[in-house]
Amino acid sequence: MVNKALAFVVETVFNIFILSVLVRFWMQALRAPARNPLAQFTMALTDFAVKPMRRLVPGLWGLDVASLLVAWLAEVVLLAIVTLLQGVGLDSGSAISVLCFLALVRLLRLTVYIVMGAVLLQALLSWVSPYHPLRPFFDALARPFLKPFQKAIPPIGGVDITPILVLIACQLVLMLPVAWLEGEAVRMIARFSL
Repeated sequence: MVNKALAFVVETVFNIFILSVLVRFWMQALRAPARNPLAQFTMALTDFAVKPMRRLVPGLWGLDVASLLVAWLAEVVLLAIVTLLQGVGLDSGSAISVLCFLALVRLLRLTVYIVMGAVLLQALLSWVSPYHPLRPFFDALARPFLKPFQKAIPPIGGVDITPILVLIACQLVLMLPVAWLEGEAVRMIARFSL
């Protein structure tokens, strides 16, 4: 009972941090404007880990690899803590390598959730408050995912339905490849507990 409560607290704290670091990575990759409270909060929350990592890991092709590496390492640490709290031993190198793979899959899942959130908020702000100060931020995060759909499907009666199509595509990605990869990794970890 205590282990479950402790695992819940650890997962909540780590997931907020990991989500913030991933948002930071995508903000910089997609050139989202940083002059808004959400971006400033994200930067302030993650600076303590990302700035030192940048000294060790340079950017690559305009991407903030240090942020991505911090998110992955935090996910690996989270998975190791939760696995140990569940009583599963991590004695072998193969168990740790499976955790590292599962961390990548979970980062992919969180990235899809970030896309879904950005598309949903961008669509809501465009309908409700088109001049909201956060709209350019969500536009920058959602635009690369909306643009291919918008090229293929024009607005219907003046309404852009492409956000719905992007959300459906994201849900399919979560249901098919991400769920399968995550299931395989969890099955491998379960073998180490036997």
